[in-house]
Amino acid sequence: MWVSWILLIVGIVLLAVLLVRLAGSRGAPPASGTGTGSGTSGTVPGEGSARPILDERYARGDISTAEYRERLEALRHDRP
Repeated sequence: MWVSWILLIVGIVLLAVLLVRLAGSRGAPPASGTGTGSGTSGTVPGEGSARPILDERYARGDISTAEYRERLEALRHDRP
């Protein structure tokens, strides 16, 4: 009897976690496509969309600080 209640509670918790993660991932793509960038990102051709995307990935924690700096440096060196 107790086992069935525990399994039911675990199932409800897992379902709630799954729904929250799905809802969070659906909201992320529109935010990454909005805006044209700010600051110096608009001054370099081709960097206008890459820099904000890189900044957002770093802010979300998708990439480490070292990887962020490496990719940022690569963007800067790709200037014509």
